[in-house]
Amino acid sequence: MNALRNKVQLIGRLGQDPEIINFNDGNKMAKFTLATDDSYKDKNGNKVERAHWHNIIVKGGLVSVVENYITKGKEIAVEGKLTNRTYETKNGEKRYITEILCNELLMLSK
Repeated sequence: MNALRNKVQLIGRLGQDPEIINFNDGNKMAKFTLATDDSYKDKNGNKVERAHWHNIIVKGGLVSVVENYITKGKEIAVEGKLTNRTYETKNGEKRYITEILCNELLMLSK
């Protein structure tokens, strides 16, 4: 059952080109947003469509795949785990962010 804890699987499209961050130790990290679509019918029977945006973080060997093949608008599948972090703005306000730390990625677009 441990394999089912904190596991997220999403299929969606990139909302922007990935941001590649290079660290002093030679490691890299990729960040991008992924949009997943959802639709439902409201109480009047009208179809309502909406997009949910997810912050994706990629580390390790998958960064080279993201860097070389993934661009804005591409459809991909990601699997990973939810992470939460906080940071302070320049004005001293505390902000919270939820991200998905990706450990598997599948390209669905040609």
